Amino acid sequence: MTTHTDIKPNVGSTKTSKRLGRGNGSGKWTFCWKGCKGQNARKWSKFSQAFEWGQSPLFIRMPKMRGFTALNQVKYTAVNISTLAKIAETGTTDITKLVLIVKGIIKKESDPVKVLWEWEISVAVTVEADKVSVEALKKIEKAGWKIDIKKLEPKKAKIK
Repeated sequence: MTTHTDIKPNVGSTKTSKRLGRGNGSGKWTFCWKGCKGQNARKWSKFSQAFEWGQSPLFIRMPKMRGFTALNQVKYTAVNISTLAKIAETGTTDITKLVLIVKGIIKKESDPVKVLWEWEISVAVTVEADKVSVEALKKIEKAGWKIDIKKLEPKKAKIK
């Protein structure tokens, strides 16, 4: 024998009603997907990626970086003729990169060296360099120096 407590409706014949007008998120779902009213609650809302909800955007806060830096640039160590002349006065006739390392002008042998003109020279010396300025080349040839210019291989750009 069944009692009134055992009587139940058929499966799927009833459903819970919407609880309307009970605040934010009332209705079919018990939570609200879009928050309260406003542009962001609308289905058509689209903000730009730079929009930061009233805070100054990152691209405005960052400093203006002007110009362009090449990835494969070569930075030369500048050596004046006056410095080479002082080294030549000590008795060295062949000025190579090893001599410049010993004197503390460059740090390592792979550092590129550029000879610059500063004043007149008299002592004849052989210099090993990667690059020479036009004025320095004129003064070196006038003084009877020999200069050995090594052609640098271009560095490959490091792409991050």
